[in-house]
Amino acid sequence: MYELQTLGFGPFFAQQLSPSDGDRGVPARVAAQHRGAYEVWSETGAGRAELAGRLRLELEDAASPAVGDWVVVKDTPDADHTTVIERVLTRRTVFTRGTAGREARAQVVAANVDLVFVVCGLDADFNVRRIERYLSRIHASGAEPAVILNKADLCEDLAGHVSEVESHCIGAPILVTSALRCAGIEALRACIRDGTTVALVGSSGAGKSTLVNALLGEHHMRTGEVRQSDGRGCHVTTHRQLALLPSGGLLLDTPGMRELQLVDEDGLDAVFADIAALASRCRFRDCRHETEPGCAVKQAVESGELDADRLEHFRKLEREAQAYELRHDEAKRRQAGRLWGQLWDEAARLRKWKGGKP
Repeated sequence: MYELQTLGFGPFFAQQLSPSDGDRGVPARVAAQHRGAYEVWSETGAGRAELAGRLRLELEDAASPAVGDWVVVKDTPDADHTTVIERVLTRRTVFTRGTAGREARAQVVAANVDLVFVVCGLDADFNVRRIERYLSRIHASGAEPAVILNKADLCEDLAGHVSEVESHCIGAPILVTSALRCAGIEALRACIRDGTTVALVGSSGAGKSTLVNALLGEHHMRTGEVRQSDGRGCHVTTHRQLALLPSGGLLLDTPGMRELQLVDEDGLDAVFADIAALASRCRFRDCRHETEPGCAVKQAVESGELDADRLEHFRKLEREAQAYELRHDEAKRRQAGRLWGQLWDEAARLRKWKGGKP
């Protein structure tokens, strides 16, 4: 039994419920996903749910229920039977990434999350450029971003690492923790209010599951060791899962990601606000900051005001996002072409069946 407010239900979702839903539908939140089946929580109970057949046909991959989504189920979920998801409510926020490989398809990592922590280990896997990449997707999702620098007990230059992140991640709160020693956990817990949903994202071995266990005060998530050779972690968390905190709020642990591909340019200006501010002073509004005259960004690099490596990383992310959108558009054009081809063939067969000319 859960109170809807504790699960993160608010006016944004309540106004999406039609009068008929109150009679024959139950609002519930997706807490986990397992091979096409879902675990859902409602104020009347928890249980398994499956997507209605018509929704399987209607919804695209990115619109299918994900952990954190609010849905309307046919009847009260419980442990004895599987209910049916009749409708997926519109998301308030959604954290997505591009799938690995050549296929241009967005994958939902977390839905309806209020605050997203980028977890980065202060060991051999420390990478401020990766943090910038994550922050851009968080800003694009509509959620609030923050950074957790974990494994402080393994860092010999803590102040230097914190200063580096502060200079690259302007405006993002930074918390320092040592999950294994439960250091910094109270400051982290103070960020999570009752009814707030928080997601932890980051690479494998960053310590996300250990942080979840520390916040919950129990061994809720399985944890593993990192490789000594390169400091990289193995995939321990294999699925996304919501967990209720004893003090209120919800945590969403996610599997470690080897790759976080950008799907659009949304969020880049927020992460690179210094470059965006400089770009507003360029002579040309569509300046690419390369060879154009009157480029304020290039002038800032030449004067030492802006770090050249930071500009290059911004350009890299921008090019990546543009390339993804181009592949996505091409995929949509090919899909539309196949659909029109099928319709044309069907029309030809119908004319032939009626005795007309093919």
